[in-house]
Amino acid sequence: MSERIQKALAGAGVASRREIERMIEEGRIEVNGRPAEPGQKVSADDKIRIDGRPFAFSRQTEPTRVLLYKKRVGELVTRDDPDGRRTVFRKLPVLLNGRWIAVGRLDINTSGLLLLTNDGELARRLMHPSFEITRAYSVRIHGVIDHDLVRRLKSGVELDDGPARFDAMVPGVNEDGEASNQWFRVTVRQGRNRLVRRLIESQPGLQVSRLIRVAYGPVELGRGIKSGSWREAEPDELDALLKAVGMQPAEPVRSKRARSARGEAAGGRGKVASAPRTQRVSRTAARNATDVSGARAAGRTVAKPASGKAPKKPMPSGTASRRGRGKPSGRS
Repeated sequence: MSERIQKALAGAGVASRREIERMIEEGRIEVNGRPAEPGQKVSADDKIRIDGRPFAFSRQTEPTRVLLYKKRVGELVTRDDPDGRRTVFRKLPVLLNGRWIAVGRLDINTSGLLLLTNDGELARRLMHPSFEITRAYSVRIHGVIDHDLVRRLKSGVELDDGPARFDAMVPGVNEDGEASNQWFRVTVRQGRNRLVRRLIESQPGLQVSRLIRVAYGPVELGRGIKSGSWREAEPDELDALLKAVGMQPAEPVRSKRARSARGEAAGGRGKVASAPRTQRVSRTAARNATDVSGARAAGRTVAKPASGKAPKKPMPSGTASRRGRGKPSGRS
């Protein structure tokens, strides 16, 4: 069965459709020895090379997965950085096939929630403007903010790449409107480059001093994820994301790697914890325990074995001990 190359590669987890189209335009993808063309039909029988490396459609599929990554300020949302700076992809779990796709980007000075998925179609839909997925941010703004300014930012202002506005702009819980730095929660429905910063700083006297993404669509960042680490999306979170973009709920994740990812929120290494040593019981110890319990139930007195060894037989009265062989016992 053949599919358009953008859909086929996105479904295999190579990248989003938009990114694949960009890779095709840059000549980074070849099909049967020739540069790929947008919309070209491909199948498992075609020989595909991406960035000079052979690519084959894997017959072993993996369920749709989503990671919630808590990005730090200073981290880059890119796979490779020429300057060797830290990227968000360095500690992600290994996939059976395909690769992790970042759902949108956060600039180097923005922290907070970043979604990553192995499903190219899900990533495309979550980023596409037609689905109008909301992004929520906590932003600290330096400058004087009054009701007229908030109304103007919600009504819309003209930026270099077109009009933009906040769907909501709500002051923080403890803000009284008098401090020089104030926290607000703002939401937008577009993923344009540095949109929140540009929208706020388009107003005279305002400057963004801190920016944190706290939600993407129905998924909230919440607590419990350390900066620079991640956790697997809960089944209800994954289903909510799929429903938000008109996709069917996912099957339960059954892979060993996915199960091991439950411990990633603490450190991002995906190791399965071994059972405590106190829970490891040898067969001999278990058998001895069964024999002892059975004897007690029958009313017999049983000497407790030492370290799993059989109990010693009692010595007859008057028998000399090994140390005192040949000496009288001292008893009448």
